[in-house]
Amino acid sequence: MPLWTIHHTPGTFAEAEKRELATRIADHYEQVGLPRFYVVTLFQEVRPENFYVGGESTPVGVRITIDHIARRNPDQASRRRTAQWIRSMLQPQLERLPGLHWEFHADETSEDLWMINGLVPPPGGSDAEKDWAKRNSTFAY
Repeated sequence: MPLWTIHHTPGTFAEAEKRELATRIADHYEQVGLPRFYVVTLFQEVRPENFYVGGESTPVGVRITIDHIARRNPDQASRRRTAQWIRSMLQPQLERLPGLHWEFHADETSEDLWMINGLVPPPGGSDAEKDWAKRNSTFAY
């Protein structure tokens, strides 16, 4: 499961921009073989008086944490490609905001600690996972 939590100051994203970004994120993961419903994107608005960078209140900021559970990058080169992909997805939308401080990081955690609707997801690339992707939902396998 990719979980994207996007902390941002007010006015950073219009509703249509949130929907567009969440769709682009889900599209990417679907293209690399994950069931679309694995992808969760949360937008969390944080007032500037609650958003600090280097001990200073930040009037315009975005901080994104990404949890990768369904798949892991096998080596440094693939982790770098993933970081570059994330940057390329975010940069055009975020660079339009003057003075914006933005950053992200991605964690890769154990799939052993993950369930959806109380089910352990099928192994990556398995026929059962492909069926989940086709139906865009969970079911016992």
